[in-house]
Amino acid sequence: MAEPRTDRTAGELRAVVLERHVAPHAEGSCRVSFGRTQVLCTASVEEGVPSWRKGAGAGWVTAEYAMLPRATHTRSQRERGRVGGRTQEIQRLIGRSLRATIDLAGLGERTILVDCDVIVADGGTRTAAITGGAIALADACGWLAGRGRIDRSPMRQLVAAVSVGLVAGDPRLDLDYTEDVAAEVDMNVVMLEDGGLVEVQGTGEHGTFSRAQLDLLLDLSTDGIRRLHQLQHLALEQTAPRP
Repeated sequence: MAEPRTDRTAGELRAVVLERHVAPHAEGSCRVSFGRTQVLCTASVEEGVPSWRKGAGAGWVTAEYAMLPRATHTRSQRERGRVGGRTQEIQRLIGRSLRATIDLAGLGERTILVDCDVIVADGGTRTAAITGGAIALADACGWLAGRGRIDRSPMRQLVAAVSVGLVAGDPRLDLDYTEDVAAEVDMNVVMLEDGGLVEVQGTGEHGTFSRAQLDLLLDLSTDGIRRLHQLQHLALEQTAPRP
């Protein structure tokens, strides 16, 4: 059973750090931390699009997600070849979330692949990956515009995500691992800056939840994501040079 929070309030995010330009060879990169959870996000620009999109005059944004073997308390096997169902589900979520921010026609027939590699897992790896991946994607789009390959960045707005849940009957924002495994209700919310919801993943892990509880969790997540958007803008406003 998760212990009561002592380091933050129920509606408070963990300490969030967004560090740009951490991968010198990538067109965009960000190391994101939500508390102890750390994810390295890199964005790579590739000319061309998947075969099924050729000739459409529009680009593509996709994502891959992986967890390093000792990101968790015990070593996990590397996924070689075919990835597992959980990994597929997470990377599709990340890809959908990032594509929601982009004018694909403005990208031209090129692909941006965002790799999200979990360095340390302590809950919320997918939400951290989306939040940090958006920074890496923004920098990759800026890289294209800065080199004259496109007229302007096709990124229309930012996207961020956070987890919420009911733990011992109480609503909590941004669950760490101990809270996540003990939660009666676990939810991940992905939202754009304009308030548009990209995805809501909610599950009654150990029971059901009411409409009133759902509304409460959505309100809690909205407040948290607005704070994440503020932190994203602060990170992007920093003028630290690329390495």
